[in-house]
Amino acid sequence: MAKAPVLTPQAEDFPRWYQDLINKAELADNGPVRGTMVIRPYGYGLWERMQQEMDARIKDAGAQNAYFPLFIPQSYLTREAEHVEGFAPELAVVTHGGGKELEEPVVVRPTSETIINDYFSKWVQSYRDLPLLINQWANVVRWEMRPRVFLRTSEFLWQEGHTAHASYEDARDYAARIHKDVYADFMINVLGIDVVLGRKTPKERFAGAINTLTLEGMMGDGKALQMGTSHELGTNFAKAFNTQYLSKDGKQELVWQTSWGVSTRMVGGLIMSHGDDNGLRVPPRLASVQVVVMAIKGDEAVAKVRELGDRLKALGIRVQVDDRVDTPFGRRAVDWELKGVPVRVEIGPRDLEAGTAMLARRIPGGKEPVSIDALGELLPKILEEDQAQLLRESRERRESRTSEVTTIEEAAEAATAGGWARIPWATLGAEGEAKLAEQAVSVRCLVAEDGSVPDADDAPGTVAIVARSY
Repeated sequence: MAKAPVLTPQAEDFPRWYQDLINKAELADNGPVRGTMVIRPYGYGLWERMQQEMDARIKDAGAQNAYFPLFIPQSYLTREAEHVEGFAPELAVVTHGGGKELEEPVVVRPTSETIINDYFSKWVQSYRDLPLLINQWANVVRWEMRPRVFLRTSEFLWQEGHTAHASYEDARDYAARIHKDVYADFMINVLGIDVVLGRKTPKERFAGAINTLTLEGMMGDGKALQMGTSHELGTNFAKAFNTQYLSKDGKQELVWQTSWGVSTRMVGGLIMSHGDDNGLRVPPRLASVQVVVMAIKGDEAVAKVRELGDRLKALGIRVQVDDRVDTPFGRRAVDWELKGVPVRVEIGPRDLEAGTAMLARRIPGGKEPVSIDALGELLPKILEEDQAQLLRESRERRESRTSEVTTIEEAAEAATAGGWARIPWATLGAEGEAKLAEQAVSVRCLVAEDGSVPDADDAPGTVAIVARSY
């Protein structure tokens, strides 16, 4: 009788495979309140590495970290009509506190444009105060009707950047800088996901924005996932909160603004982009554990893996030593494979006699014996090779499953079949976008024919990327 697989095969049931992997790899659990999640240590380690890599890039772009309150007066959201309309169905509202009814209900932070603008209006007085570049790492609450761990939860973790500028051009360029130099650089070069950079259609823009830039990734089942967004807010919030500055010409001017964010949704994107039927595969540049050094059995092997672990850590490799010889080796190996650690170095009594270790590579697969003394030089090269392979696989999947089409019917057919379609925006238009929505197909973004981000929605040669999405 064949042994049952640890995970439901992707080809059999992709959503079940996703949930199985999250459970078996000990990434997260469902929280006690519907739509919430408990992120377990290994899953949170992935998020911490994402934070570290993103935070460095955000600071390189000139933004500073700050923190704003979780509770926002409900009246703040009503100041920008489009904004409150866009978020109204998702709001969690507190009406009682300290055993009493509140004089004014407060909203649990769904995003912070309103409260941050209230303070921007106090902090910005002169052109000398601009640009004002602020970022915060926080949690937000958006009441989710169809929750899925990491992808759509009522509470999730994220960073949100908010900036104020003296001109439209400065704000536009900064939003584009975050889009490309922060988000795209991280997602492509660290997450190993070949995202498409594009512009949202007016229908899909962030509530209150004049332009939304997006990064879309193709998951293993061909659906799209919005990995992050960067918004030009124009002067909409500046008008609502009277955020003005005294220009060099001595005139009172409204500031121009941006906001931008990525969230723990990226963990879901990581799973669905790189996971296989054996579990997760973590890109080496992201991995909180790049190499696990395992003792198969025996006291001498335990001593050796501890010594080797220290030596590899000194070389800058993120290493974990697994010397739990009282737990069967096969079970431990399967657990590390599920967690997607890029490399396992396995050492037992016979390996010690030969001066070798068994090297198991999670990303391309396979095992081979290598000299223990050569590991310090060999491992950095292997990790970079495997990082490149994940990005290559991501790009090849997207390219092979994207169809060039000329009709709305062909676009819907390609998306329904588990792929993406590219169709001229002039052919599709807002009317065609609405027709696709009736079939649960959406325009993920607009791109130029050469793959760049178009300057305007109706720029000549603009192409719509069409897909089903998470």
